Parts: sequence; structure tokens; C-alpha cells
Amino acid sequence: MRATWGRHCGGLALAMLASACSNAIVPASVQRGAPPPQPSSPRPAASLPAPAVKVGRPATPIAAVPAAVAAADAVSALSAGWVPGPAMATLPIEPAVAQRALAAFRTSCPSLQRRTDATGLTRGADWVPVCGAAVRASDATRFFRKQFETIQIADGKAFATGYYEPEIAGSRTRRAGYDTPVYGVPGDLVEVDLTPFATDLAGRKIRGRIENGRFLPYPDRTAIENGALAGRGLEIAWAADPVELFFLQVQGSGRLRLPDGGVMRIGYAGQNGRPYTGIGALMRDRGLLAPGQASMQGIMAWLRAHPEEGRAIMRENKSVVFFRELTGPGPLGAMGLPVTGRTSIAADPRFVPLGAPVFLSMDRADANGIWIAQDTGGAIKGANRFDTFWGAGAEARAIAGGMSARGTAFILVPRGTLSRLAASGRTPARP
Repeated sequence: MRATWGRHCGGLALAMLASACSNAIVPASVQRGAPPPQPSSPRPAASLPAPAVKVGRPATPIAAVPAAVAAADAVSALSAGWVPGPAMATLPIEPAVAQRALAAFRTSCPSLQRRTDATGLTRGADWVPVCGAAVRASDATRFFRKQFETIQIADGKAFATGYYEPEIAGSRTRRAGYDTPVYGVPGDLVEVDLTPFATDLAGRKIRGRIENGRFLPYPDRTAIENGALAGRGLEIAWAADPVELFFLQVQGSGRLRLPDGGVMRIGYAGQNGRPYTGIGALMRDRGLLAPGQASMQGIMAWLRAHPEEGRAIMRENKSVVFFRELTGPGPLGAMGLPVTGRTSIAADPRFVPLGAPVFLSMDRADANGIWIAQDTGGAIKGANRFDTFWGAGAEARAIAGGMSARGTAFILVPRGTLSRLAASGRTPARP
């Protein structure tokens, strides 16, 4: 989420489980409105079916420019260190990918020119001529090659996961088979910007509630599931399946397929301030997932086969996302703009200017090419960490559910940026 889209997660490559969700109305074999079936007894992980994931065609990443690894305490692209990347003319840019990226980049331009770039790499004025050229451009590949140069942050070693817009069974009102509340933002949830308190807290925010003059943590997932918010009229909808809603919360946005066949789109509106914990990593570390099951689909299958243990594991992720109904275009990313499947990417805005193009060269061919950083994520932290958006539908689910790619990342910045940074004394990150 975090943002309108929420991107509370960090992708669907669940060997690490930065996030997970499902786009099917699960289970598909159950009549709408009926509770999901629960197995009478748990099955060993090795006997669980292996739900479909789409494994991309292998590819060989472009070698990164030799550079130092980002320091653990780096708080921006500049503090992480940078080196000039390869010439734009050398990058393998596919025309169709470039055309989609150009369309998405155009929507980012107004924000790029207004916002303060937390990375320290660019200024709003840097984007004015580039955005002007984007409006006039008819050849997308030529536009990117002519208007941009590449910069590598630290060692450039990138890791990318995937996310998409899920669809689950839901109802606007509580009814038989729809018993899991989808909450809007509570009125007593308070967000505090810590920037005025200390320079090392700049940009940090915390959420909680005020009780008897004290600022306290907001109820966690267990407390909320046990009724901490019940009876306050905060329910904007009801879900048929708590497992599906859990993963939709991780995604931060999605669709509710209503009993009459209609669709209610919901998006991120807030979060309870509790830390996000990826349950896939917990399950992997505890030996609960057999080889080949550390995907979104495999994790969901395990949770369904072990309902009591699954509920306890999900509650170890204390973070809860609150939603609002979306009626305009969407889903929306952290910039408040619609994100585009196979084009938009989530990144850490401290290391990638929000709205800027990013070139990924990964060990999976489907992750390669120009992406536009239009989203953020609670688990998408640090230099060269990305989450690729794949849209909605079965194919998007299959790709996102198995996306785990490693390779090299180059940020595309307006021509002249590198010389300006060098002239200002911003020393590259040499090895």
C-alpha cells in the first residue's frame, strides 16, 4: 500500500512473503454466500495440492556496475551511494513495454514536478522539460533513450516480487455466509508525524489512540478480531472468508464480488499502526511449507487445511488495514494515481523518486523492462527492492503469486542529473 492502494505488503513471492493475496472467489467450488469448507483434520504439508503459479522464462540480468553495498543505516539514495549506470542506448527496451511505461509516466508528471524528492537525486524542476517531451512523444522507445540517463543505487542488486488486485466474495450487509467485517477507518485512530520532534525521525509517522491523555498503541489484529471495533458502525462490508480478507488486507486494495454478481471496489484508507509481519517467512522458518509450496497459493492451501493453526499464524501479523469504497478509477497507488498492470511498480520513495521510471534487468524475463514507480509498500524497504503490479484476473494472480526475481536495477533520471550530482560533491558509491 500507506497510500490509497495501501501496498501494505511487499509482494506475492511468498518464499519471503512480503505479501500475499488471491484473486479468485475462493473456494471456487462453493456456492456464493456459503462459508468456505474446512477440512476435518489437518493434512501434512507434503500432501497439499500445489496450486498453479506461473514461473517466468529465465533470463540473464545485466551486470551491475561495481559499487559498494548500501549501508544498513542509509536513509536515502544519496546516503546509500550511487554510480552512473549504463548508457540508455545499451538497454534492451521493448517497444510495447516502453509504450505502456510512457502512458503511465505521463500520469506521474504533475506529481513529479510538485513533490519533494526524498531520494535527494532530483528536483521538481528537473522533470519539467522531460514531462513536456512526454506529452509530445510519439515514439516511446526514442523518448526514453533521448530524455533519460541511468543511475545505480549502491550495488544495484535488485529483488522484485509481485502483487495484483484480488477479488473475493463479499456483501455490503451482513448475511448468512458473510460474517467477517471489512472495517473503515475508526474515528479514534490518530496519526502522529514525528518530523518536528527530532531530525532523525524526519518522515516517520506512528499511529495509535488517545486514552486518558495518554497516546497508546491501537488494538492489534487479535483484539480487533475478538471484537475491539464491534458495535461502532465501522463495517463497510462483510467478507465470506477471513483468509481471503487477510490477504486482501496485505494487498491493500481489491474487489468484493457481491451476492447479486455486482462488484464493490475497496481501497486502503488507513492502518492500525502495528508492525507488518510476513507470515510466509514464519511458516518457512517453522518447516510448515514443503518445497514448492512457498507461493501465495501454497500458503493459502496450508492455512485452509489447518484452520486453527492458520488463524494463530495470521494473528502474528498484528497489522490491520482499514478500507474505503472506491468509486473512481483505480486501483490507486501511493501517488493517488491509478496503477497499471505490467507497468506500475512499488518502491521505497527514499531510494526511488515516486513517479520515475525504473529499468529492471532480472533473472525472470517477464519482470524485465521499464516500470514506473507509482506505489509504495510497508515491506518494500531499502535500495533496489521492488514490487511489480500485474493487474487483475487469473493470469495476474498466477504471475504475482510466484514472482520472485533477482537481478539489477537502474533508475532513469532526467539527463544532466548525474553531472549536477557530481558537481555538488555527491560522491559516487565506489567499491
